Amino acid sequence: MSALPRRARTIAKPATPEDELPSFLKSSSEEEEEETYEEEWEPRKKATSKARVPKPKEPRARKAAVTQKKTTVPRKRTKKQSPLPVAVSGGNKEGVQLKEETKPRSRAKNAAVPPMKNLGLGHSICGLDNVEEPSTSALSKQEVKMEEPEEDYAFDEPPLKKIKSSMHPQGKPVKYEVCAKADEDQKMNWNIVQVLSQRTGIEEWVCANIIRLFQDDNTIPFIARYRKELINNLEADALREVQQTLEELQAVIKKVHSTIQKLKKEAKLSENLLTALLNCKTLEELDHVYGPYKTGSKGTKAQRARQLGLEHAANLLLGNPRELNLLSYVKSNVGGLSNIEEVKSGVQHILADMVAKDKDTLDFIRALCQKRYVCIQSSLSKATSKNANEKDINKFHLYQNFSCNIKNIQHHQILAINRGENLKILTVKINIPDGVKNEFCRWCVNERWRPKAYANPELMELLRYSVEDSYKRLIYPLLCREFRSKLTSDAEKESVMMFGRNLRQLLLMSPVRGRTLMGVDPGYSHGCKLAIISPTSQILHTDVVYLHSGKGFREAEKIRRLLLDHSCGTIVIGNGTACRETEAYFADLIMKKFFAPLDVTYCITNEAGASIYSVSPEACKEMPDLDPNLRSAVSIARRVQDPLAELVKIEPKHIGVGMYQHDVSQTLLKATLDSVVEECVSFVGVDINICSEILLRHIAGLNATRAKNIIEWREKNGPFVNREQLKDVKGLGPKTFQQCAGFIRINQEYIKTFCSQQGELVAGGHKAVTSKKPGKKKSKVEANIVQQPNPLDQTCIHPESYHITQRFLVLIGGSANEIGKLEMQQKVNAVIEREGIEGLVKSLNTAGHTVQIIIDGLTQPEGFDIRKDFEKPDFKRSIVCLEDLSVGTVLTGRVENATLFGVFVDIGVGRAGLIPIRSITEDKLSKVKKRRSLSLGPGEKVEVKVREIDIPRSRITLDLIRVL
Repeated sequence: MSALPRRARTIAKPATPEDELPSFLKSSSEEEEEETYEEEWEPRKKATSKARVPKPKEPRARKAAVTQKKTTVPRKRTKKQSPLPVAVSGGNKEGVQLKEETKPRSRAKNAAVPPMKNLGLGHSICGLDNVEEPSTSALSKQEVKMEEPEEDYAFDEPPLKKIKSSMHPQGKPVKYEVCAKADEDQKMNWNIVQVLSQRTGIEEWVCANIIRLFQDDNTIPFIARYRKELINNLEADALREVQQTLEELQAVIKKVHSTIQKLKKEAKLSENLLTALLNCKTLEELDHVYGPYKTGSKGTKAQRARQLGLEHAANLLLGNPRELNLLSYVKSNVGGLSNIEEVKSGVQHILADMVAKDKDTLDFIRALCQKRYVCIQSSLSKATSKNANEKDINKFHLYQNFSCNIKNIQHHQILAINRGENLKILTVKINIPDGVKNEFCRWCVNERWRPKAYANPELMELLRYSVEDSYKRLIYPLLCREFRSKLTSDAEKESVMMFGRNLRQLLLMSPVRGRTLMGVDPGYSHGCKLAIISPTSQILHTDVVYLHSGKGFREAEKIRRLLLDHSCGTIVIGNGTACRETEAYFADLIMKKFFAPLDVTYCITNEAGASIYSVSPEACKEMPDLDPNLRSAVSIARRVQDPLAELVKIEPKHIGVGMYQHDVSQTLLKATLDSVVEECVSFVGVDINICSEILLRHIAGLNATRAKNIIEWREKNGPFVNREQLKDVKGLGPKTFQQCAGFIRINQEYIKTFCSQQGELVAGGHKAVTSKKPGKKKSKVEANIVQQPNPLDQTCIHPESYHITQRFLVLIGGSANEIGKLEMQQKVNAVIEREGIEGLVKSLNTAGHTVQIIIDGLTQPEGFDIRKDFEKPDFKRSIVCLEDLSVGTVLTGRVENATLFGVFVDIGVGRAGLIPIRSITEDKLSKVKKRRSLSLGPGEKVEVKVREIDIPRSRITLDLIRVL
């Protein structure tokens, strides 16, 4: 039992590496004003205060006493002390568990065991280390032990024991509202749920639920589809934003407590400093408070004054100025106290430090700035005008004499200014009006820091100087850092979210099924690479043709023969080098009907990332015998045939549909884009018996190792007959099954065909692993149930809702074999008209969102694909030149990229036109399509009017007419 206190000690002191924080959260506290820190001052008295040996000894003696008592009956105490981990391993022992649990609870009350015992009960996901403040968490141990067996609160059990009991209450669940990491909340002077709600604008009960769901390792796709009632029907983008904000707050909490531990070891932690640290909500605030105490940093002026014993004088000035005599502190032989001016200066520095670290004072100045005109200004750097390239300077001509209110500045402007500053082309500063300083100083002297008794004019003037010094030297630089950090953080987040929206639009473009396609990777001297693929993505032929070196007519015969031999009528051209010339070449042949009798069309597709993928390990494994240059042509063709399956092979940031993607936090960018890919793949769903390993990796809950294990199981045992067989795959535990099962499909026709070939309903080669754990055997009945095909496995209905679905089928008089057929749609529509959704919710005793998923799963036709409603590639037969355009011409085009300042549209002239953001209004957007924001996304078809043409700069300005 001695291991329990030892484990508790290790839990109580977690290592907190600072370099794990997201880059956009890292502030620059090292860039303090030189006036803040001067010569290094190492007080020698501090060295003696490190001797804190007696304090650790007292709890050790206490622990030893507890362990001596427990050693008499170690085995029994072990069971009683950890009832939760022991009881959850068996599903039918809840009654026994409750009886055993009552004993240690009463013992805890009588024996008054110290809180160390609570740490030994396993790792609580809600942070139950501090039981002295139970009001912040309803999930205290006593409450957990009194739960009914069906409830979903088992701390150390393997995750999926929760699947059966995951029917959560609707509305505002009280149980989740208080589980926002109680241990961390109790140690801060603010509540993480409330702060998260304030920053995201989402109700507190929803934020509390989201925190708990993330703590339970739920993925965003799973939450967004199967836990809608707990998140108030939020979309994946909103969940992602909450997750990012939550991670920021948790990073602050983590760093605050690591800072506290560090200061304790260095014997620098005072009560006021502890309070100031626990008030910090951002890393900028933390750096402001902790900066002067950093190891190796210069001692501040206030610290040196305190070492000289002037803090008492500063406190007297505020508390009882009549008793203050500054002359009594003068010591001619001590530096810093040699005359009255030095004494005044020391007192001033202490008062300035007190003002700058006071929470109410900082809150007042921040509120004051919100009411006033605070602007950000940028100008051309003096050093740059001599050394920088003229071309680089011209890129920032808009910002060489720029000023804008921080409330009105656009996100792309912030990113542009930051880039110019990083290149040392621009100088940037925050301008706070003098009126703010004057009002702040007046408020401090007359209200917040007014002496409690009469102070003579000399002392009042000293106080006034202290407040002004605090504002100029400490508070103003802090405000500038806070404003810049907030503006940059918001701009980076918006840029990343825009990148994610564009990526989603690309991934969910409607696939072109049933066509043989020719992919063309354009080029000049190295030729154009061709690849013809079948409707099932098999490579039929590859070749290289030289269209732009005087051999165009001879190569045309070869292309015509290839198209006729393979009955290929669709050409896909990559938009890279020589795209315009290659497009003109094929358009000319099509107009001359050179490929008759074939009716050939072509389209342009984005080839970003194709060359990177062609030399990747995945491409080498998939196409080992093919030249890397030809692999890119294959990838271009497949991007049109099935965009999702092909684009997931490429790292998202290489697809190139963002803005300032190299200037934002790469950690945040990668996490967001990976999450978007996971969301898209999961919502579309995959057929587990035919999908690739790469696609399988991006299903919610799965990773590269688990996907590989699934493929190996499939190759060894044959196709999966039902979803339950996933549990037999190595590495797929209950929690993983819960997260991924709803997004995996099993095609029933494929299973029937396979089983008929085997000559029996259940193929002999499909016997699942007979035991999940050694020594446990399944009965024959259970084995047969596991191996039976289930028609519900081809739908989006989650296995945890199968029993509700069966009750629904009984209610409508339907059968699982009618899924997706007209009969099922008629029966479902009839019962909805008769009882309504609300009536079905009451009849089935479940959530409304679950009923809707069941209805969708039963009525959607076989092979349903959510991408059918999204945009398809635009196939053309002719080409238009930039010179052919004129102002006022009305055209149709496809959105190529969306940014924060406008949308780029491909109108077929070789150069994308820009629709400024001010031209995109709500009345011009489609009313049918549900939008996540007032913006357009890649692939959308629009009707535009040419507003301005700048041929020398190859720029086209468009006006949006409507979305088609």
